[in-house]
Amino acid sequence: MSGRTVRIGGFSAFWGDSDGYAEQLVASGGVDYLIGDYLAEITMSLLARAKAKDPHAGYATDVVGALVPLLGELQVRSIGVVTNAGGLNSRAAREALLAAARERGVEPRIAIVAGDDLLPQLERVRALDPREIGSGAPLPGHLVSANAYLGAIPIARALDAGAQIVLCGRVVDSALTLGVLMHVFGWRAGDYDLLAAGSLAGHVIECAAQATGGLFTDWRDVPGWDDMGAPIATCSDDGSFVISKPAGSGGLVSPATVAEQIVYEIGDPSAYELPDVSCDFTQVRLQDLGGDRVRVSGARGRAPSATYKVSATYLDGYRIAATMLIAGGEAAARAERAGHAILTRAARIAAARGFAPFAETSVEVAGGGAIVGLPALADTAREVVLKLAARHAEREPLELLAREIAPAGCAMAQGFTGLIGGRPKAVPVVRLFSFLVDKRVVEAVVELDGEAVPVSEAPRTDASSVLARGDGGAPFDKLRVTEGAMTEQPLRAIAWGRSGDKGDSCNIGIIARHPAFAALIAEQVTAERVAARFAYVARGPVTRYELPGFDAFNFVLENALGGGGVVSLRYDPQGKTFAQILLDEPVLVPDAWLDAGGRPNLAHLDAAHALA
Repeated sequence: MSGRTVRIGGFSAFWGDSDGYAEQLVASGGVDYLIGDYLAEITMSLLARAKAKDPHAGYATDVVGALVPLLGELQVRSIGVVTNAGGLNSRAAREALLAAARERGVEPRIAIVAGDDLLPQLERVRALDPREIGSGAPLPGHLVSANAYLGAIPIARALDAGAQIVLCGRVVDSALTLGVLMHVFGWRAGDYDLLAAGSLAGHVIECAAQATGGLFTDWRDVPGWDDMGAPIATCSDDGSFVISKPAGSGGLVSPATVAEQIVYEIGDPSAYELPDVSCDFTQVRLQDLGGDRVRVSGARGRAPSATYKVSATYLDGYRIAATMLIAGGEAAARAERAGHAILTRAARIAAARGFAPFAETSVEVAGGGAIVGLPALADTAREVVLKLAARHAEREPLELLAREIAPAGCAMAQGFTGLIGGRPKAVPVVRLFSFLVDKRVVEAVVELDGEAVPVSEAPRTDASSVLARGDGGAPFDKLRVTEGAMTEQPLRAIAWGRSGDKGDSCNIGIIARHPAFAALIAEQVTAERVAARFAYVARGPVTRYELPGFDAFNFVLENALGGGGVVSLRYDPQGKTFAQILLDEPVLVPDAWLDAGGRPNLAHLDAAHALA
């Protein structure tokens, strides 16, 4: 790392995250800036629904509770804040934050980054005939929202102009951090390797405790779950950075916890497309510095595309979901039969009243193997949760269904305990529609103190300005493993994993616990095998990507989440369970590579890897 550094803490991973991370980071005395990520594709749908009811809504209201108690301390310590909590209504978010601040006698300078809202120029966008990224479908007739994913340059300009707090609408999550780094270090639009490195820093800390032991595969090794530490990225002007957490806080920072977050939701790691840069993370290196500190380096970048991604939403009928507990012998079979009976009865009554069939229904028996794709678990399950759900273009048939669920407790089988949470209500389905739009259509806007701030520098898109690149590194050694006797072990014995979603696609990141394991994983855990394991839910192709820099793989499963987000009727619409399911898959491992407790035999592995 070079001489100049800046310390950035991530205080929010989503709308609904703990308010305590911001306070923890400020009290630690170890940060210069805070970034707060409140938006996800599913969140945009919820905000669109809220703004449709109230024109003063549409932003992540939690940001007020998280920041207002700290405003005085933020000013004293000169800590800046950048957040996307503005959602679909950054101006309303600013007014709410200012009103709360004034009650405390504080008047922070709050800038907003806008221009992402494309509804005011929807007809111009529609004339370009945009198509849905995955399906190629045309733009729906009526949109509730349409927001382009802006980049880091408007954030940097807001900070350059003297903003203490920057409230953004829809920007890419990592841009919150990259904007700070462009402001502090003076990085320019053509500094692609630096922009990729800054984006990676933002990607690691944007999900708060997910980088400090949250969701870690080896959960038993993570102390202090009741006081998890928020991540801090100490970033250098050369692009490298060190991930840490506040002293004395819970959690764990290790190469493995950081690696799990790097592979989270990235798609193709050699072409992670952002508005400011196309990133290549395949040769990223992780160095354990000890004391909950990990150095990250090796990100590369090239010119971005000429388009912004746009997330639009539109109303697509209604949905309903209900859950109930069933216990005792043959619980799974009774739950399965009851779920289908309830749906069949409701459909028959609805048809008799002139309604069309349900657009989609779902019956899942948690505990009976439905979630993990192991139906044999139903034979031994003695307590399960039945979830049934349905979608319809109209609300009335779903309300009829809601009334027919409770009678199952008397009319069908023993062991039903009643509805969890009471009778469900039909809610609107706000469906996501993602497409690309020419950057020239979108004009970022920065406002501070009631005045517009010029945003003169735009992301470059000319491929001729790409920095010189290496050969991308060698792929994993594909030599077959032939060392002694082999024993079947679960994949988790030799790998860590993390999974997440992008719309209707799920990605599963797998990281080898030791470099020697990488060739074994490459040979045995193929895209074809992953596709076969998830065939019960995945309807599209599966692609495997490699990240040799830290011995990792990324599997992308398309059309795997039942539509994804609020559209999906499944228990796991975001693929959060997929990594754990894959880590249970058996692989053949040389006996000498594991100790008697099934853990990696590091001394033997280090020696064997050195010889190789």
